[in-house]
Amino acid sequence: MTFSACVKEELEGHISSARHCQIAEIGAIFAFCGRIKRTEEGSIYLYFSAENESVVRKCFTLLKKTFRIEKEFAVEQCLYRKKNKFILEVRNEKDAVRILQAIKYLAQDKIPIPFEGLINPRVIQNHCCRRAFLRGAFLCAGSISDPEKFYHFEIVCTTLEKAKQLQELIGSFEIYAKIVNRKNHEVVYVKEGEQIVELLGLMGANVSLMNLENIRILKEMRNSINRKVNCDAANINKTVNAALKQVQDIEHIRDTVGISSLPENLEAVARLRLEYPEASLKELGEMLSPKIGKSGVNHRLRKIGSIAEELKGFKEERI
Repeated sequence: MTFSACVKEELEGHISSARHCQIAEIGAIFAFCGRIKRTEEGSIYLYFSAENESVVRKCFTLLKKTFRIEKEFAVEQCLYRKKNKFILEVRNEKDAVRILQAIKYLAQDKIPIPFEGLINPRVIQNHCCRRAFLRGAFLCAGSISDPEKFYHFEIVCTTLEKAKQLQELIGSFEIYAKIVNRKNHEVVYVKEGEQIVELLGLMGANVSLMNLENIRILKEMRNSINRKVNCDAANINKTVNAALKQVQDIEHIRDTVGISSLPENLEAVARLRLEYPEASLKELGEMLSPKIGKSGVNHRLRKIGSIAEELKGFKEERI
């Protein structure tokens, strides 16, 4: 099972205790998966369809719990599968109207309430209701990448107006979401691992949150170790290359004017470097009498390098 499927399985079992939050989640499911249809007699009914059975089963549970629909709302009567989609229907017009009025699609006089976006803002005024709506939205149209590979949370919307409302809703939790157009759909997404963890917490996926946090900690530890190893390797390479250059400079001086031509303090360092090419600057300084520090050894080796460069330049001029 993918990480995204695990999150949805966890969210399917999360039922808000407050009725207004249940209505907000039903509103999200209707916004992404629901439609209003008419029978041949002209009465309206609600039609929900989704590729994921957990979505319509969650909708079924919420509708029964929130609106106490019992007699004409048995699973075998209203929930079925057609062309790889799971269908849920609320055929009773009175129940359909009650639901639409609760999610603010219809007024008390049954006149449609106009609004742009996914949901009437009145349904998601409360902080808890926005969390419930986000949970329903993710169940219907969301996904999360495998956190072992990279971090990516997204919810797919059909129009830019809907995507902007969802972006604003996520932004109300101080989480920065972006919108991108993909295959004629508007995708609201978040790529920051820490913010995705926060989103899981907001939706109520606490087990998935802990799993993601564990993965993040391990990845950060691995990255930290790799950075340290790379840094150490780079420092070793730098030290080796510097020592090799120093030996080459000293050999050039030896082969041209002789090491004994150097001042006494430089000659001592030069001879030690030739004898101990792998020694560190600190170790070379410890071998000198009197002892000197790393900076002192480095200073003398730089002077030796300058002398070698002058000799090379002099040789080129003569040629």
